[in-house]
Parts: sequence; C-alpha cells; structure tokens
Amino acid sequence: MTPSFRFRLRLAAIRVAIGTAAFCVAIGADATGTFPTGLEPADQRRLERYESAREAAIAEARRGGTRADVAQLEQALSGTPVRPQGIAGGWRCRTLKLGGIRPLTVYGWFRCRISEDSGGLYLRKLSGSQRTAGTFYDVPGMRLGYAGATAWGGETRRRYGDDPARNDVGYLYQLGPDRLRLELPLPAHESRFDILELVR
Repeated sequence: MTPSFRFRLRLAAIRVAIGTAAFCVAIGADATGTFPTGLEPADQRRLERYESAREAAIAEARRGGTRADVAQLEQALSGTPVRPQGIAGGWRCRTLKLGGIRPLTVYGWFRCRISEDSGGLYLRKLSGSQRTAGTFYDVPGMRLGYAGATAWGGETRRRYGDDPARNDVGYLYQLGPDRLRLELPLPAHESRFDILELVR
C-alpha cells in the first residue's frame, strides 16, 4: 500500500466519520426519545405529575388570587393549542406563579428570545430577576417539551443539569402566531406551578 493510497484511505474515513456525526446531530435535534427519558429522574417524576399539579395549582390560584390577577390568569390559560411553528424571534414575557407561598402572583413584562439553529429551538429570558434558559424538544401532540435552568439576579446563564435545584422542565403551547404559554410544574422554589406567558 503506497503512502498516497493510505492518505486517501484515511481521508475517506475522516469524511465518513464527519458525515455520520452530522447525521446523528441532525437526528438528535428532532428525536423524541431524549425527552423526557433523558432528563434527571427527579425531573421525569415532575412531568409524571404534570396534570395533577396543574389542576391543583390552578384551583388554588382561582380560589385565593385577587380578582385582577385571576382575570390575567384566565387570559393566559385561554386559547386552543396548535402545533408550534414559526416561534423564533423576540417576545414579551411574564411569569405567573400559582400556589405555594401565595395563591397567585402575576409579574410584570420582561424580554424573552427564542433562537433557532441546527441544534433546534432555544429559549432565553433576557431580563428580570429570574431568567430561565433552555432547549425545546419534539414530543407527540400540540406542544414542545422544555428542559432548562434558572439563573437569579446577576448570575451567569445556567444550563440544565448544572444544579438540580435550578432545573426547569415543562411544556410549551402555541395559542396563535403571537401567543405562547410555557408551563413548568413543581418548581423547586416559591410556587407549585409556573406559567411563562409570551406575546409579541
């Protein structure tokens, strides 16, 4: 085997390896198997309790929230979900905290951005004292899975898995071209259920 032939063989092997890796990345971006089975066991359990936690938290918020706050909650909960599409870009966003320390807390509006690249869709809350950031995953039905993490105050951005107490998991619903709702069951702090409402 001549040196030039060995070089060409090695180059071909490298090209195959690169192509295989790119293929795996492309498949992984849309794979359903990584969510929720790829999450931490504690976060998988949170999602298993998603429906019951949601129902209980909404009932508590409706019973104990102020009339004005409950009206804003009902607005955030309204609408019929459609399969999310065309959601990349800038958004106004606010958090509604249901249950826990208080029955219902509605925060002011901040800035969020959903970015899209070869790895898929990624959310960042850009302002406010609690800023989630994470990745969306394809799942069956009219929603996307979400796995992220919350940074507080002046902290640098957190990633899912950096600190289990900061992990955020849940589902994103699209209610129209200019309305989204990210639902996060059983957060580690303050509330029983969080909703991040996004409008543009």
